[in-house]
Amino acid sequence: MAQARIFGTVISTYTRIVEITAEEAGLTHEVIPTPANSPSNRHPFSKVPVVEIDGLELIESVAIAQYIDNAHGGGALQPEDPVQRAVMDKWIAIANNYLFPLFENGLVMPWIMHRVAGFDLDHEKINRALPNISRALGFLEAEMAQDGAWTALNAFTLADVFLYPILRGLQLTPQGQVGLAQCDHLSAWMTVCEERPSIAKTRWASEV
Repeated sequence: MAQARIFGTVISTYTRIVEITAEEAGLTHEVIPTPANSPSNRHPFSKVPVVEIDGLELIESVAIAQYIDNAHGGGALQPEDPVQRAVMDKWIAIANNYLFPLFENGLVMPWIMHRVAGFDLDHEKINRALPNISRALGFLEAEMAQDGAWTALNAFTLADVFLYPILRGLQLTPQGQVGLAQCDHLSAWMTVCEERPSIAKTRWASEV
């Protein structure tokens, strides 16, 4: 029986973040497909995932990931040094508050709605978002080039766990693929992440 039950959409960035964290902790888990707007979704604000673990029902991916890593992974994904921990927390916040909304709304969802649901591709929305996406990638590349930023090139942390699925979703769009291909340091970081078993085991069907 799974030690963790993850209720969320199967192609959700945040469902995958929790899955990666569980894999890193050696925690058995299962995903119960649950759309965010489903009546069976117990999140009070209709978000995913919701996780049952150790007799708890947890919401919010940061809290879930920290709990799994602390309770089942020995805190291996979180630096002990306060400065390094603050850097990790900063990049998780950047990923959640700025990068995910920008990439998801501006590029990822228009392509998903086109490919999966058959809607016309919203070129206007994509074109509006591309300059900001380009600036965000430039910022990330510069930060990575300067000091390694969050990077798995030094130590794999929860910052990598959060950032990788967000950037991978972007990379699976034509414009995102082109943009990331121009970022040598980001591309090298993604290659390192992809070598981890936790990343390989949680690939979306669209990656295969």
